[in-house]
Amino acid sequence: MAIFSHRAGAALTQSPIVERPTGLPRFTKGLLKWSFAIGVVPPVALVVGLAVRSLYVVDYVHVLTGASWTGFDIYTGVVLSRVMRSLEIPARVEISKRLTPTTFFIIPSLAAVAITSGIYLAQEMGKFNLGDPWILAAGGIVVVLTVQGFGVFLPNGVRIFLELAKVKPDPALISRLTMRNVRLAGSQAVFQVLIILVMAHLAVY
Repeated sequence: MAIFSHRAGAALTQSPIVERPTGLPRFTKGLLKWSFAIGVVPPVALVVGLAVRSLYVVDYVHVLTGASWTGFDIYTGVVLSRVMRSLEIPARVEISKRLTPTTFFIIPSLAAVAITSGIYLAQEMGKFNLGDPWILAAGGIVVVLTVQGFGVFLPNGVRIFLELAKVKPDPALISRLTMRNVRLAGSQAVFQVLIILVMAHLAVY
């Protein structure tokens, strides 16, 4: 009886080890599906416009995707960056958990379609002259935006996902990667304003 009581007491004094399960937060999968569903719309619309050879549809898709992409970057760089800087790291991480999957497919889709449709329109309208300094300026800006978006922004998002999937994620790393993407969005907004200036010139002259 004494031995049984001793074993029972020892079992009660041992606290169970509770570990966080590996894998992304439960809501991440749903947000990724939503982002993918929305991100599919711009390329499908562009393909439809190209299939029916309608400059009106292609131009509409170009303006809508370009404006949405620019608006997001301006909002992120001007508004969201200020909000994020005022938050503590745990709060930044909670925003990143939801912001990263929500924009993961949408923003690259908007960027790719806006650039592709813009090049197509320039060719169809006879504006795509590589000897024109304005076209060269637009091309240079597009290269910078592409490198930033697909070479930095997107890989940072993947790194955030990989970190969140760990048993013990590093909040400081997630916060740092998120803030890097937020600042990058502000930088892209500047280049997008410049390319709009170039397009306005090409449309008039």
